[in-house]
Amino acid sequence: MILDGNSTDSSSRDRGWNILIGVLLVAVIAAGAVYGWKVFRGRRGQAPASEGAATNAAPELTALDPDDPGRQLIGQCRALRSDGSLAEARSKCYEALAQSGDAVVRSEAESLLGLINMELLFSPAPMPEKEEYAVQAGDSLDRIARKFKTTVDLIAKGNLLKSDVIRPGDRLRVFKGVFAIAVSKAGNDLVLSADGKFIKRYRVGTGQFGKTPAGTFVIVDKIVDPPWWRPDGKVIPFGDKENVLGTRWMSIAAVEGTEHAAGYGIHGTWEDDTIGKQASAGCIRMHNADVEELFILVPAGTRVTITE
Repeated sequence: MILDGNSTDSSSRDRGWNILIGVLLVAVIAAGAVYGWKVFRGRRGQAPASEGAATNAAPELTALDPDDPGRQLIGQCRALRSDGSLAEARSKCYEALAQSGDAVVRSEAESLLGLINMELLFSPAPMPEKEEYAVQAGDSLDRIARKFKTTVDLIAKGNLLKSDVIRPGDRLRVFKGVFAIAVSKAGNDLVLSADGKFIKRYRVGTGQFGKTPAGTFVIVDKIVDPPWWRPDGKVIPFGDKENVLGTRWMSIAAVEGTEHAAGYGIHGTWEDDTIGKQASAGCIRMHNADVEELFILVPAGTRVTITE
């Protein structure tokens, strides 16, 4: 009887193990099927939703045309920038922008050019748009800025100056190019150029219901930490939570036959979620960090073209 009892228990255990092994095999097969389906979807370009979420990183180089000439040029640009050869990297990116017909490659070239151009502009590194200048007796940063039609801030930042004090014989590299700004209401972006050459693209917000005026304008005033005049005329000081202008304000005035439009400008915002949308009362909104950068670069008199 004891022997028969042990035989029954052993048989039951065997059946239990067989069932458990069967369940595990089913689970493994099911997992493999799910993984294979994801791989299949991925190969068809149908990534899971979380993988398609927008980020602030530069786009991956996945050119639609594998033979697009910009692919190799972008790779060379990246390598040269990593080596600190900024001028050469810049040239390769401009070549890619000129030769590539692929939207992804062009976007990558613009992204890299934006970074490289800021690195060149905000350092003493040479670039074709800069001129070597020996400080003369009676010079000041303001006088030099007016001479070259640039900004005091750009001269100071571009030459790593710790104060406004300069002395005869000091040597500076001064930007002499002519900046221009082009704003697209449909694209909600702002392109900065110099002497007709692309410098950087920024995302912006424009007027709700198309309220931002189109035409040709110039920057006429620049204010740090601006107050805001409410529509009822009340002045809201900088720092007040009701002030919508962010950290910088650049007012614009119509020129060359463009219909007069008062009260419009380019400014920062505390509402970052409105960038890339038509959500303002008519002005051009930028992230505060972006408008602070642009504020350093462009002097009063800079042309601003706004298109539908």
